[in-house]
Amino acid sequence: MAEKSRDDDRRKRLAKQLRANLARRKAQARARRAGDADARPEGLPAADKASNSPNKDGGGD
Repeated sequence: MAEKSRDDDRRKRLAKQLRANLARRKAQARARRAGDADARPEGLPAADKASNSPNKDGGGD
């Protein structure tokens, strides 16, 4: 029974440390952001064909 209690205590301690680490990492990521990052839509916007090509005329040749 004592071993089961130790395992349970260890799991609780590790879960608490994991939650604290995740909270620190989230706070760190929020601090690194520039501007209002939460207002932007999910994902990256699609590039238009003119800005995607290497030539200024829009052609890929």
